[in-house]
Amino acid sequence: MLQQTVCHHKKFEWSFSISWGYSAHIYEKIIHRSVLKKPMETFKPWRKISYYPFYMFDTRRLKEPCDVPHLFYFESVEKTPENQILTSYVRAEPHELPACRSSTNHSADHISEIRVRSPTTKFVQTGRSECCDVIRAGDMDDIVELKFRACTKYEMIA
Repeated sequence: MLQQTVCHHKKFEWSFSISWGYSAHIYEKIIHRSVLKKPMETFKPWRKISYYPFYMFDTRRLKEPCDVPHLFYFESVEKTPENQILTSYVRAEPHELPACRSSTNHSADHISEIRVRSPTTKFVQTGRSECCDVIRAGDMDDIVELKFRACTKYEMIA
């Protein structure tokens, strides 16, 4: 399975899910990490079954527009002069879904690229996840920049 990092931008009420070297998603609402760790149900069962779940693994259903992410695919990776790894993800296609119901919601329709900065070396600790910070995002900016880091001792990552 690809390593996945989840982070949130509280000001815009966005959730980010980054599958390293593959894809990045922006959700226009705050979604708990444990929910985003489950794969999206993007397919239907082969046979009609009267009971749920339909699959041998647990999936999450996309019930409303806010559940469907803005999808970005891996474009490039490079080492920066600051000795970081910069990974870029570009928008796959326009979202073309209605806005979310939340009154404080900020649309992510204008975002064309997600850039992720991460250290070239990382401390591996069993049972711990990486955390991240949103270091660049705005209503007028078409690029979002995230920075991966080690979680602090008392940081909530569940």
